[in-house]
Amino acid sequence: MKNTFFVLLLVAILLGPFSATRTLPAAEKPNVVVFLTDDQGWGDLSINGNSNLSTPRIDQLAHQGARFDRFYVCPVCSPTRAEFLTGRYHPRSGVFSTSAGGERMDLDEMTIAQTFKAAGYATAAFGKWHNGMQYPYHPNGRGFDEYYGFCSGHWGNYYDPVLEHNGKLVRGEGFVIDDFTSQAIHFIEQNQDQPFFVYLPYNTPHSPMQVPDRWWDTFRDKTLAMHNRQPDRENIGHVRAALAMCENIDWNVGRLLDRLDELDLAEDTIVVYFADNGPNGFRWNGDMRGRKGSTDEGGVRSPLSIRWPGHIKAESEITQISAAIDLLPTLADLAGIPVASKQPLDGVSLKPLLSGSGTDWPERMIFSHWKGRVSVRTQQYRLDHQGRLYDMPEDPGQRRDVAAANPQLTARLKAAAADWKEEILPGHDTQDRPFLLGDAVYRYTQIPARDGVTTGNVQRSNRYPNCSFFTNWTSLDDRIEWDVEVRQEGTYRVELYYSCPKADIGSLFELRHGESVLTGRITKPHDPPLEGAEHDRVKRTESYVKDFRALKLGSIKLEAGRSMLTLRALEIPGSQVMDFRLLMFTRMGN
Repeated sequence: MKNTFFVLLLVAILLGPFSATRTLPAAEKPNVVVFLTDDQGWGDLSINGNSNLSTPRIDQLAHQGARFDRFYVCPVCSPTRAEFLTGRYHPRSGVFSTSAGGERMDLDEMTIAQTFKAAGYATAAFGKWHNGMQYPYHPNGRGFDEYYGFCSGHWGNYYDPVLEHNGKLVRGEGFVIDDFTSQAIHFIEQNQDQPFFVYLPYNTPHSPMQVPDRWWDTFRDKTLAMHNRQPDRENIGHVRAALAMCENIDWNVGRLLDRLDELDLAEDTIVVYFADNGPNGFRWNGDMRGRKGSTDEGGVRSPLSIRWPGHIKAESEITQISAAIDLLPTLADLAGIPVASKQPLDGVSLKPLLSGSGTDWPERMIFSHWKGRVSVRTQQYRLDHQGRLYDMPEDPGQRRDVAAANPQLTARLKAAAADWKEEILPGHDTQDRPFLLGDAVYRYTQIPARDGVTTGNVQRSNRYPNCSFFTNWTSLDDRIEWDVEVRQEGTYRVELYYSCPKADIGSLFELRHGESVLTGRITKPHDPPLEGAEHDRVKRTESYVKDFRALKLGSIKLEAGRSMLTLRALEIPGSQVMDFRLLMFTRMGN
């Protein structure tokens, strides 16, 4: 049984686009737009039977193209993004966490953006990246010519937040999903005369649960008709907010689709819509077991629609199982361009299914993994991470274990799961990868509190690190440190983002990397209130945020190599040094 996994891999390679694709002339290449939503479950669409909300524009995509009935992603955010971007199972690419550096894809991975860029496409991403912040982990280092959004996981404020544009910090305009969509539309307008690849990784309905009044007012007091299989575990306020956020997503999808029509680009554009994991809470999800974080059906089943007028038949329904790993080879195959990856893909091209020629589609297995738990999905069965077997057409809610009645099948799937683990998992979560600082071709490097570790009294503003800051910096013995490798020797301008009340100004501190040292002093008070609660529809679990002030520290000469980057105080005249959010390094010179 040990050879099962390797046979499956060979089938995947044979079915992939490597030998089948041809490069089309630029005029014939279709544009591509990919929508990826965050924490939207399969059940959060009206087309899937949820009468609690209405999503007509997303439903329209499914009606006008192909709707995939059994499409699978990962249990959480960054692994799904990595699988979409690389066409490979996420542990292969080095992704083992959603923060602390574990969300980064190894630098020898090639992305879908690099595939399309190599074929002459203008490439752009607008939204939540969540696969690495420091270049070349940054989207600009992964094949995207244009990037606007934030690179962390969850974000603390969805209204006029601090974002970045190609590495430079900027202020967003309005509600982030509206803003990301407007930016994507502008990019399409600017590049309508050449083929473009646009990736829209929205960050909703991920918490914090913020949504404009226009959509919240519909749900504020709405009586919900459909509920989770465990209705006593529902947080009704959270459910209402999530559904309102989904309707806002639908409106923004419609805005972009309408603009494609106005520009006469709809027939020349492949549009893809899917979600990154199961729902972020207990709400209706088709009676499936599991939600976000689970490797059961409800945690990994996602909607998927692909529209390409004139090429993909309207009202198509694809019943064969498929996964996020399939999207890179599929889109490359549809566009007629070669895959840039030099490593074998786990995904296969779904073009035969979309064209109606996949009548002899072979049996396959799709593996779902998170934190050591592995489940296996075939066309008919799911083996869960505890070795229980479910006949999914007969028992979509995974209520009846049929392993005892199917001993040979159960043994085969267990062996396949064991082979997959043996091949892919060893050492995947123990990688020694410092955070990178500086690059010969990229000016900006953010070193946020998110990636730091502390000693002494310093505390993180929240246990979820992505939008957090450091506080309670009260002692000369306290340290904030980052394991950093300077890639490009040179001089860097440094800005530090802080807050500090008037009573505590005057602290002197030191920034050190190896033998390079830069000192600074807090001389101006900046004590803004915490933000976020005023926009939250339900109480959040993430950190509240502040409008931190930039302190220009000056320039520092950094030698290439790996060393700890350290912040420590030299004088503390008040009760604390500062609250700290971010270091921004800008490489000087050409």
